[in-house]
Amino acid sequence: MLIRKLPCFVIALTFCVSPALAQKQSNKKKKPAPFQWVNPAKPNIPGLKHATFRSRSMDLDVGFFIYLPPGYETPINAEKKYPVVYYLHGGRPGSEKKSISLAAFVHRATQSKQIDPTIYVFINGGPVSHYNYPQKKNAMGEDVFIKELIPHVDGTYRTIADRSGRGIEGFSQGGRGTMRIIMKHPNLFCSAAPGGGGYATEKRISEEGGRESDSLIFAEGYNTWDLARSYSATLGDDNAANFRLLVFVGDKGFNYENNLEFMSFLETEGIPFERLVVPNAPHSAKIIYEKRSKDILDFHQKNFRAATKN
Repeated sequence: MLIRKLPCFVIALTFCVSPALAQKQSNKKKKPAPFQWVNPAKPNIPGLKHATFRSRSMDLDVGFFIYLPPGYETPINAEKKYPVVYYLHGGRPGSEKKSISLAAFVHRATQSKQIDPTIYVFINGGPVSHYNYPQKKNAMGEDVFIKELIPHVDGTYRTIADRSGRGIEGFSQGGRGTMRIIMKHPNLFCSAAPGGGGYATEKRISEEGGRESDSLIFAEGYNTWDLARSYSATLGDDNAANFRLLVFVGDKGFNYENNLEFMSFLETEGIPFERLVVPNAPHSAKIIYEKRSKDILDFHQKNFRAATKN
């Protein structure tokens, strides 16, 4: 009898222990995937493909996704040049494939003629997500983007290869990167749309001499707050590069309050911008696009048209 009852006891014990074990396992934080400069995928989005270029500074290949709008490859448009929006992914580390689902919104808007045909490039921001971090090997994400990817795209595809046809956008870490890069390189872009950026972290970096954490210390002044102050100081100059800026965030996102604080700071600094607060949207680029992609896509379009006229 004892032998016959033992399996039931074991089964009962298993049912008692398994949920606890499962909960314990679910509470464990997943380690981020090892960073790679090349992350191919086969997205089911017309016009979107993966490509690479050879980085001179690192002597290795770097991946990116590029969306070429309908008509780009037809003979009738062989001489036509297109504006470009560079999209900066979130996460740290992230990769060039992290945000490519947004290309579906771009494609639908292009097909329905809501926006003019535009190239979108989804970049790889490096192991520290759009920062230059010389303390780490092959971690100069900003330089790889600015000094190598943009010239490669302009030299390989039919782009409007100046600031009048160049925009930048990103979300979360990519929002931080977009704001930081536009303030540092205002002469390269006419349109910038940073979304959901972690400006509280950027403020801490500013106030603590570059320190984000004990293990991550950036160059002093290399943050959105200090770079915005530096850019603001140039606004009275005749040769100042004036870009158009859209700051967007979901009102249910964890960065909502610090985005409002940073917007107030921009006003204090006299930096013009438009704001887009998306109701009932969490910290999610995709959900914000589902709700308000038209506003964000239209923002770049009107800036390209205005810059081309000037």
